[in-house]
Amino acid sequence: MSLLALLKRPGPNGFGYGSTASDVVAGVDLSGKTFLVTGINSGLGLETVRALAARGGYVIGAARTAAKAEQALASVSAKGTGVACDLADPPSVREAVKAVRAVGRPLDGIVCNAGIMALPKLQQRHGYELQFFTNHVGHFMLVTGLLDVLTPDARVVVTSSDAHRQAPRGGVQLDNLSGEKSYGAWSAYGQSKIANILFARQLARRFAGSKRTANALHPGVIATNLTRHMSPVLRGVWAGISPLFLKTPAQGAATQTFLAASPLAAGVTGEYFSDCNPARARREAYDDELAEKLWRKTEEIVAALP
Repeated sequence: MSLLALLKRPGPNGFGYGSTASDVVAGVDLSGKTFLVTGINSGLGLETVRALAARGGYVIGAARTAAKAEQALASVSAKGTGVACDLADPPSVREAVKAVRAVGRPLDGIVCNAGIMALPKLQQRHGYELQFFTNHVGHFMLVTGLLDVLTPDARVVVTSSDAHRQAPRGGVQLDNLSGEKSYGAWSAYGQSKIANILFARQLARRFAGSKRTANALHPGVIATNLTRHMSPVLRGVWAGISPLFLKTPAQGAATQTFLAASPLAAGVTGEYFSDCNPARARREAYDDELAEKLWRKTEEIVAALP
């Protein structure tokens, strides 16, 4: 059996590498449920919306502009509301929180899907490295701003990546969140992605005693708009191997859709998933002391933002 065939074999729960977002919610009735999904204008976010809406879910979709969000919802005939949310712009995130609240629907799930990847040169926002600020701080602001509108059994799903394994030594360098002491495109991206896992894990701890859950995931390696910051040569290589080894966006969206809406994921919390099944993350991703330090540091960052 080829390596690719082995990869595509389903996992213990019947889903795996080759499953699509539609597959994991086939037969599931999501009528009356409301989901917030970030980054819906293309790629995994759009496929997640497509699958949730097809099963009757109402989607509050976030993109950098409300117009792009509304266009995305319309493109997949989704019933929902589009809101503007630029995760790198704190006022935009705060306005998004207000807009979601204004919809007046309790949230059954939040899918933190949006993000940026592998910026070739150091960029900062409010003094912090831009990937960390966008991928982690922006979603932290959004989710914590909406905790009181979650349903009793709501699910928070945070899209991380196996690239978290490329984070620097220690997982998160709390003394170098600006990126000024050292910067590498992939190590900085990895740091933002392990921060995503630590956020989900710490949120799960804070949900203890309730039916709410929080999990992180690796969607797989997919050719999406995230590759826009790669060099032309790397993008060419990426595109060349895509038909053979990369997941389609519909396959890449499967794990986050599974965690957000499949009955098989009910009650599962504080875990890291890949190919719709539990997986093992890097050692530091299970460091609850680091998760708590990161949470407190992020609160300090958010409190000081204009």
